This record gives sequence, structure tokens and C-alpha cells, in this order.
Amino acid sequence: MALKDDLKAYKARWAEVEAGIAQERRRASLELRWQQLNAAVGMGKVLGLPQQDPSEMEVFERWAKIKEKATNQKPKI
Repeated sequence: MALKDDLKAYKARWAEVEAGIAQERRRASLELRWQQLNAAVGMGKVLGLPQQDPSEMEVFERWAKIKEKATNQKPKI
């Protein structure tokens, strides 16, 4: 029985961790999410991951427009 109880407790702890992470993500500002996206793209470049295809550029441009409207800031070039 102890193993079964330990497993339940382990799963419960990880469920709490996941709930906390989900809450942090919901509270994250648009600016923080933008910074995280830029960091991920930068890491991809450093690691030599495949470059974006031209159709993805449209997505980045739309995100830049959304950020500009949401934060009243012009995109940094």
C-alpha cells in the first residue's frame, strides 16, 4: 500500500506544480511573452536550427502589429 500512496502523493505534487506554471503563464504580460519568443528565436539561431520560411514572416509581422497596438510602442528594428 505504501507504494500506491507514494505514487498518488507524487502525482498530486506534480499536479500542483503544473497548476502553478499554468497560473504564471496566464499572468504573464504581452511584453514578457514577446521577450520569451525573441529569446527562443535567438537560441534557435545560435543552435543553427533551420531558418524560418517566408510564410512565417507574415506571422511575425502580425505579432509586431498586435504588440504595437497593445503597448503603444513602435517595434524595435
